Amino acid sequence: MKDLPAKKKGFARIVAAFFYSLSGLRTAFENEAAFRQELLLFFVLLPILFFLPVSGHLKSLLLIVNTIVLIVELLNSGIEAVVDMTAPEYHSLAKRAKDMGSAAVLISLVLAAILWIYAFVKAMSGPGV
Repeated sequence: MKDLPAKKKGFARIVAAFFYSLSGLRTAFENEAAFRQELLLFFVLLPILFFLPVSGHLKSLLLIVNTIVLIVELLNSGIEAVVDMTAPEYHSLAKRAKDMGSAAVLISLVLAAILWIYAFVKAMSGPGV
């Protein structure tokens, strides 16, 4: 096992954490098809969000829920990577962990879909509804 690098402190730790986060985003983009698909959906829906004739509050909720989908996918991908590393052979607990991570993604996607359907219905109903 390799020696761990010396721990950074203060501002250097914050800068290092920022670059670790960028590395995580890059890794997810390069290795996770689901993350790429959800990121594409995020960027497709973003301009629609600005032109959708609904309240600012609803637009904020839509932006938040779209971001939550990406966050949950990143957490799920992290869980899957750790499970794959620690349990390369089939194990019922490994399956349980991966299935629960996947379920979290599904719930976030269903929530996003419900809010987007609500927003489209509200937009098509016109003002005052």
